[in-house]
Amino acid sequence: MRTKHSTLAGSIVGILSLGLLTGCGGPGEIRDPTPIATEFTELRIGISFDQPGLGVATEAGEEGGVVIGTDPKGFDVDTALYIAKALGVAPDDVTWVKADPVDREILLEDGEVDMVLSTYTITDERAERVDFAGPYFVAHQDLLIRRNDEELTGPDRLHGRTLCAAANTTSADNVLGQYRGDIALVQPDTFSDCVERLVAGDVDAVTTDDVILAGFAALPEYRGVLRVIGEGFSDEPYGVAVPKGSPELVDLINQALQSYIDDGSWEASLKINVGESGYKLPDPPSPGD
Repeated sequence: MRTKHSTLAGSIVGILSLGLLTGCGGPGEIRDPTPIATEFTELRIGISFDQPGLGVATEAGEEGGVVIGTDPKGFDVDTALYIAKALGVAPDDVTWVKADPVDREILLEDGEVDMVLSTYTITDERAERVDFAGPYFVAHQDLLIRRNDEELTGPDRLHGRTLCAAANTTSADNVLGQYRGDIALVQPDTFSDCVERLVAGDVDAVTTDDVILAGFAALPEYRGVLRVIGEGFSDEPYGVAVPKGSPELVDLINQALQSYIDDGSWEASLKINVGESGYKLPDPPSPGD
């Protein structure tokens, strides 16, 4: 159901809430929820295409001015699929749209997507333009460095360094707010671009959420090359963003997220997607709080 032609929030009217019951599945598996809505037939969901462990997809061309992806994988993808199934939408009826940090609000405001799950931190400023369900995860901003860098041991050693963070992210805002004048900050459109610059020696560190950095550090090509410092210096609550003025949809998504956590699917997805990186899983959040 594409918001460009019909508002997703508006279609909530008349939805039959069925109560969220989990389907069959053994321990450590991502389970299927029983749908809590009957009015949804399809969804367009914005995700990152280049964040290992969180959101990765293969670009498959453009549709209506946005990039469409196939074969999506990652924790954000698993979370999005669980929500879609809870809303009564089959996986084959989900269209995956590339949502780089610079484009997330625009995609929702222009009606190109129905929701965005792309390591999207809930902030008051963003909540003026979109509505958020969640949080469904709380990350902590950290630093990814070259493994042989023994001088950069934490954020207190950033003076004079060149950092990289994707534009229009809380990661960029945080370091500019805390270290303006002490660091140089490079801001390309994506974190994958930042990681490439780090490996090439063009920047000293990449800064963003620890779980995102863990995903990159776990890639075969970066094992033994990059490492996460492990000194988080912020809280980053991830939310599911939907068009502004969608309170009923927010409530439904929060129901789905609570079931996702309660039936073990949340933990199972994280272990599948980032467990091998050595990243220590945090406690689950409380959606709607």
